[in-house]
Amino acid sequence: MPWPQEISAQAGRLALARQIRIEVKGADLELPLRDWYRRLALQTGGTLQASADAAAQLIRIQVAQDGPRTPTATDDESYQLSITAEGIALQAASRFGALRGMETLLQLLHTDTSIEDVGQGRGKVWLPLLTIQDSPRFRWRGLLLDSVRHFLPLEDIKRQLDGMAAAKLNVFHWHLSDDQGWRYGSQAFPKLQELASDGLFYSPAQMRELVAYAAERGIRVLPELGFPGHASALAVAYPELISAAGPFQMQRQWGVHLPTLDPSKPAVYDFLDRLVGELAQIFPDQYLHIGGDEVDPAQWLASPSIRAYMATHGLPDPQALQAHFNQKLEQILTKHGRRMVGWDEIFHPALPRSIMVQSWRGQDSLAATLQQGYPGILSTGFYLDQPHSSAFHYRNEPLPAALDVDDQLAAGEQIQTWSFQMARLKGPGLAGSFSLIQDRSGGWRGFIDFDGRARRSLRHIAWRSGTGLSFTLDTWMGEFTPAVQLDGPQLSGYVLIGNVRYPVRGERLAAAPAGIAPRRLDAQQAQHLWGGEAALWTENVNAQILDLKLWPRLFAVAERLWSGKNLRDEADMYRRLVGVDAWASLSVGLQQHQQAAQLLTQVAGSDQIAPLQSLAEAVEAGQYYARQHAKFLKGDYHQFERLDRFADALPPESATVREMDAAVSLLLANPSEGPALAQLQAILSRWQRNDAALRALIKSRPALAELAPVAADVGDLAELGLDLLQRLIQRRPLSDAEASQAQALLARAAQMRDEVVIRAVYPLERLLMGLMALGGVATK
Repeated sequence: MPWPQEISAQAGRLALARQIRIEVKGADLELPLRDWYRRLALQTGGTLQASADAAAQLIRIQVAQDGPRTPTATDDESYQLSITAEGIALQAASRFGALRGMETLLQLLHTDTSIEDVGQGRGKVWLPLLTIQDSPRFRWRGLLLDSVRHFLPLEDIKRQLDGMAAAKLNVFHWHLSDDQGWRYGSQAFPKLQELASDGLFYSPAQMRELVAYAAERGIRVLPELGFPGHASALAVAYPELISAAGPFQMQRQWGVHLPTLDPSKPAVYDFLDRLVGELAQIFPDQYLHIGGDEVDPAQWLASPSIRAYMATHGLPDPQALQAHFNQKLEQILTKHGRRMVGWDEIFHPALPRSIMVQSWRGQDSLAATLQQGYPGILSTGFYLDQPHSSAFHYRNEPLPAALDVDDQLAAGEQIQTWSFQMARLKGPGLAGSFSLIQDRSGGWRGFIDFDGRARRSLRHIAWRSGTGLSFTLDTWMGEFTPAVQLDGPQLSGYVLIGNVRYPVRGERLAAAPAGIAPRRLDAQQAQHLWGGEAALWTENVNAQILDLKLWPRLFAVAERLWSGKNLRDEADMYRRLVGVDAWASLSVGLQQHQQAAQLLTQVAGSDQIAPLQSLAEAVEAGQYYARQHAKFLKGDYHQFERLDRFADALPPESATVREMDAAVSLLLANPSEGPALAQLQAILSRWQRNDAALRALIKSRPALAELAPVAADVGDLAELGLDLLQRLIQRRPLSDAEASQAQALLARAAQMRDEVVIRAVYPLERLLMGLMALGGVATK
C-alpha cells in the first residue's frame, strides 16, 4: 500500500542471497542508502547484510536526473521496478521517485522460515517476480499534525515522517499556532514563545532539523500560523495587535475564541511582514499556510475604528474585511517568495488564483473553489482525530462528483419524501429530508437533502417489517445510517453516525424539495484538484497515543491519494492493511501496537491486560465528535482532560467486529456454513470466558468504574449470541418474550458509555433479525 498504477506479475520468485549490494547511479542517496540496509536487516532478522563484494546480490537504482534535494510541488515521483530471475532494477525520474520505489521493494520482501531453516540458523528471503510502473494520482498527499493543543516532541514527529515516507505521502502540514499556544520559536518576536507557549515550542534550529529530515524522505514541510483568527495565544504576547482591548490569557478550553488581529492597524502588517520573512528563512517550501478559518467577527463589529476602516475602504461585511486582510497578507507572502494556502474561508475572487484552498467544509466548498480556477485540496473525510473506519476514509473520493442516482420520476414510479430533525450532543441539530423512489419493478433508489448542502444519493436501502427503513451514505460527519419507523405521517428512530446513535424525528412531506444539485466539474476544472491531506487535531491526542491514532489507517488515505480512482475493493484493502500494519511496525518503527499495550497497562495498573484486550475486541471509541461532545457536556473539554481512559487505548475500529459481520453474512446466507459458525462461536466464547476476570479487574480499579455496565453488557451479549447461533442451527425460534428481551439488551448495549460503544451489537442484531426471518417467532 499504496497499490501501484500498473503491475504485471510473473510466476516464480527471486531468492535473495545473504549479502546485498545497492548500486545507485544518477543521484546522491547516501543517507537513504544507510536506512535501506538497516531496514533490510530488520525485516529479515539480520540475515540480509550490506556488502561491497562484487558477488553480493545487486539492487540497481538508476535516477534519470538528480535535481535539488529539497522537494517541491512539481517533483516527478514516478518509478519503474523490475524483479526478474536475473535481478532487481529500479528506475526513477528523480531522487524522490527512487525513494517511492524503494518503499515498494521493501514491502514486497518476504521471509519464509521453516522449522528446518531455523534449526540451521537461516531463513528463506525472496521477492516475487513482477514489473511495476507507478506514479501518484495526485501531487499533494499530506498529513496535518497539530502541535498546539498537545505539544508533540520532535522525535515523535520524525517517526511519523518515516511512516509518511513509507506510505508515499509528500507533504507534512505543521500546525504551529492556535488559541491554546504558540509553538513557533520566533527570533524577531520572542514574547510569542516566552509568554504564550508554556515553554513548549520549537526553536529555529529544531525546525530546520525537521525540514532537513523530511526532505531526505521526499516530504515538503508546510508551516501553518493562523491569521487573523484563532489568535488568543498571540494576543497574550502582543495585545496591541488585537481588535479589542485586553488583558488576554492563554486559552485552556477547546473551541473557537474571540481574539482576532485588527486589520485596520498598520502595525499588524509590519508584524506579519517580519514574521513571514523569518519563516521563509526556515521553511524553504514555496507555500505557507495562513489558517484563515473560523474567524469570529464579534470584535471587528464592536470596534468603532474597525467599522470606520470598513466604511472608508468600502467593505460591507466581515467577509469582505477578511478578504481585504488576506489581499494585504498575500502581497507580503509574494514579497518573500511564498504562495498562500488557507482553509475554505479564505476563498474570495479578490485573491489571485495562485492561492491554494484547503477544504475542511466539504465537497460543495471544494467544487466551488475548483470551478473558479483556484487550486484546492480536500481534508473533509480524512480527519483522523475522529475514529472512523479505514473503509470510510478509503471511500472518500477527493474529486467532487455529480449525483450518481436519477432523482427524477419516470412514468409509473412513485416517490415519498420525509423530513428529519436530529439533535446532537453539542451545537445545532441536523435537519433536511430524504426521498425514496420505487420503480416499476419494485426496486428502490433515493437521495437526501441536508439543509444548505448539495443533494446526495443513498446506498443500501432496506425495508424491515413494512414500515422499518434503513439506508446509508457517507457524509462530512462519517457514515450516516438511519434506522427509522415510518408510522403513518410520522418518522421516529435513530441515526447512526459512525457507531453512535442520535434520536431523530420527522414527518412525511407532500413533495420533494427542489434541492441543491452538486456542482458539475469539467475536465479542466477537475485538474485544479491537487490532492488531499489527512488531519490529526490533538484535542484528544498526545504523543503517548500519536501512532495509535494515525496508523495503519493513514495507509488507506495514502492509497486513495496515490492509487487509481477505480481501486475500490474494501475487503482487499483490509487484507493488505493487516500486512502493511505489521510491516510498518517492524520496518518503519511505528508504535501503534506498543502504545496501545502501554496505555492498557496504565489503565489496568499492571501488565495483566488480557481482560481489557478481550473487551477491546467488542467495543470502539465513540466516532465523529461524540467523545468531544460528551467531554463538553461534563465540563471536561479542555487542555487538562486526561487522555488515559480505556477509550484512548482503542484503535479506531474493531477488526474482530468486522470479522463477525462477514461471518454473520455467510451464516445467514447458508446456516450450515461451518467455518463462519466456528469463528463466531470462538469469538463469543472468548468474551464469555473473559467476563469474570474483566469484572474483577474493573472492580479493583476505581478509574474503570464507568466501564462496569459496558463489561456487563458484553458478557450478556456473548451469551445471547451463542444462544442465537444454536437456535439458528436447530431452526428453533424465539418466543415473543425472548425476542423482546434480546432486542432490549441490544438497545441498551448500543448506547455510548465512558466514551465507548459496543460495536458488536450490530452483527448480533443482524443475527437476531436473520433468525426471526428464517424461523419466525414462536408465540408461546
